[in-house]
Amino acid sequence: MADQSIPEARVPLDQRAPSDSGSTGRDISRRRLLGTAGASGLVLGAAGGAAGYAARPAEATPLTSLGAGQAMFHGKHQPGITSPTQARGHLVAFDLAPGAGRKEAAALLRRWSETARRLMAGEPAAQDDTDVATDAGPSSLTVTFGFGHSFFARTGLEKQRPVALDPLPDFSSDQLDKARGDGDLWVQIGADDALVAFHALRALQKDAGSAARVRWQMNGFNRSPGATAHPMTARNLMGQVDGTRNPKPSEPDFDQRIFVPGSGEPAWMANGSYAVVRRIRMLLDDWEKLSVTAQEDVIGRRKADGAPLSGGGETTEMDLEKTDAEGGLVVPINAHARITRPDQNGGAAMLRRPFSFHDGIDADGVPDAGLLFVCWQADPLRGFVPVQRKLDRGDALSPFIRHEASGLFAVPGGAAEGEYVGQALLEG
Repeated sequence: MADQSIPEARVPLDQRAPSDSGSTGRDISRRRLLGTAGASGLVLGAAGGAAGYAARPAEATPLTSLGAGQAMFHGKHQPGITSPTQARGHLVAFDLAPGAGRKEAAALLRRWSETARRLMAGEPAAQDDTDVATDAGPSSLTVTFGFGHSFFARTGLEKQRPVALDPLPDFSSDQLDKARGDGDLWVQIGADDALVAFHALRALQKDAGSAARVRWQMNGFNRSPGATAHPMTARNLMGQVDGTRNPKPSEPDFDQRIFVPGSGEPAWMANGSYAVVRRIRMLLDDWEKLSVTAQEDVIGRRKADGAPLSGGGETTEMDLEKTDAEGGLVVPINAHARITRPDQNGGAAMLRRPFSFHDGIDADGVPDAGLLFVCWQADPLRGFVPVQRKLDRGDALSPFIRHEASGLFAVPGGAAEGEYVGQALLEG
């Protein structure tokens, strides 16, 4: 979404210093393999074979901008929170295996962090790489790790469990499948290339070994970068522009709303955030029976460009008091965009960073599709919960969606060089 496309430090691969690992063989970076493949292809088509190569070294075909995008693993915050949304995403939760505790969890997070660092740099996994992404660049890969409520009892760290991680309340719109919610550990993967994203998913699953098992996994997508003539806020599967009023880092209270302060409690969550994850089924057959005008009244914005029904462009401030010739509100009282506004919810705000999903068509011909809703906030009790409670009481969109899975995860701050994510918790 354009509003939430907050760039992290990204470095094109052709400007990066070579790896200083000094390793050879399978440890060669994907960037270098790409260059080698490009050179070899040119040589094989040249007269003289090896002699031609020796006399005139061929240049590697450069990565396109899509493949060359790189996010940094190490930093104040974990990647994948303020990063621009990627074209492909995987959300996966793990449960620790019976008998696995704090020691095994620490070893796992250490392995996962190293694998994420390597893959985000365009390098293969250290052990048993599958070669799925051998000829690809990093493609803006991000990997984000979090802890669920149950993780702390499993590892004997109950005293370190944040109050903000208390289970979410029940909502009237919930029809939750418990098997597809929660979990000890949560991983978010995003990339602008489907194979790069899958490669990371597979590498992390293999890294889990005997320490943890997949509890649930969901796959999502967004519009590919460059698919529109100009940058714009993304659309969801209802065809609506989605994410216009996301908080922006230029706003003075952005960090306060989205991230736990460095002096916050518990100390291991400094510079971290809380992710609410919801699988929201869109009842598309019902939605698509509505006229465009009726759809716009449900949302409170024009479908064509996302502008508020009160007038202007997408980013024009919505006039909640404007009336039509008959004296009715131009933006209906139960319009989704009206209800979710921070100024209608005591200032509650969250950074939405979702993926769409489509998991096939059922026997009745109904698409199993919708939104993998992921939102970030410093405290879900001040972010997601008040907004969802307000929606529960009369959102015009509610008849057209169904909340089918839910999870809440504590996502610690970023790892410093030489450290792994969650180290302050697991070794503190």
